[in-house]
This record gives sequence, structure tokens and C-alpha cells, in this order.
Amino acid sequence: MAVRLRLQRFGSNKRPFYRVVASESSKPRDGKFLEIIGTYDPLIGKVSVDQEKVQKWMNNGALPTDTVRSLFKKYNVLDK
Repeated sequence: MAVRLRLQRFGSNKRPFYRVVASESSKPRDGKFLEIIGTYDPLIGKVSVDQEKVQKWMNNGALPTDTVRSLFKKYNVLDK
């Protein structure tokens, strides 16, 4: 079971909103997940995540997707 930190899309057409979730890599994007880590709103450019949950999952071997990794770097999520 490979766990990934990925984005799960919500919102309507042209108004996206994403959850950052921990899910198995074999599950579909908007399918079943293990835990909600945080949210990302691209319209206002705000990322809010629970850093303790991120560290817990990454210490247990979860890998962020390329998009989530770039969001974490852009908004300095792991530096706080």
C-alpha cells in the first residue's frame, strides 16, 4: 500500500477548491481517502494544512505528489 499526499478537487466549474488528503495511490483522485490533511484555494492562493498530520504521514512513508510538493515549497508549509 503506497500512500500519497494528493489534492482532491471540489468546487464548481471555474471555481476549484481542493483538499489535501492522504490516500492510497491506487484509489481514484476523488475517491476514498485515509485522512484530510488540509485545504488549498487557488483563487485566493491560500494553503492551510495541519503540519503535525503532514509530518506524521511523511514519517510513516507517505510521499507527496509533485503538485503538493510544489505547493508546500511555494507557501512554505514545511518550514513553519
